[in-house]
Amino acid sequence: MRIALINENSQAAKNSIIFNALKKVADAHGFEVKNYGMYSAEDEAQLTYVQNGILAAVLLNSGAVDYVITGCGTGEGAMLALNSFPGVICGHVANPLDAYTFSQINDGNAISIPFALGFGWGGDLNLEYIFEKLFCEPSGGGYPKERVVPEQRNKKILDGVREVAFKDLATILKGLDRDLVKGALAGEHFDEYFFADAKDEGLKALVKELKA
Repeated sequence: MRIALINENSQAAKNSIIFNALKKVADAHGFEVKNYGMYSAEDEAQLTYVQNGILAAVLLNSGAVDYVITGCGTGEGAMLALNSFPGVICGHVANPLDAYTFSQINDGNAISIPFALGFGWGGDLNLEYIFEKLFCEPSGGGYPKERVVPEQRNKKILDGVREVAFKDLATILKGLDRDLVKGALAGEHFDEYFFADAKDEGLKALVKELKA
């Protein structure tokens, strides 16, 4: 599994703390982590939580990554932004129980963490425990286990609803403000990571066009 970490501007100073906690857990599972930034509050490429959604959608829909870890001060804005796009199911995760139940019941591909709320002493440990419970079992296994059949059925229903409700990502990206999209894809290592890992050639070509 390849996991992307995305930070917006208000919580960019915590990037290294989040990355270290995530990588510790990912390494234990043999997963790869790509840090798409922001790396510090002073980064030239500033991301808003709305742009987190754009970037996450591009990464997931292109196959550049399999999972996205993101957030903002409360985690709500980033969650809403990510869920505004096709191919992205993002949960709001504040603690390890949230992480486990979202993974097992909702079987999504992204989480949004409230990096400013309750992030004091032990904040790094809470992150590590969140990531441990998020990835401790294959996603979609159900909880409690006797609920697995209706939960998996509901997930398929949700996927079907979202297929009808959303336009394709390429159409969405072309309809958005060009500077907003370019800013979301302007991170220091975006080109290095994305063009090496993305599988969808059509989206790769569109990203090149949008960034030109």
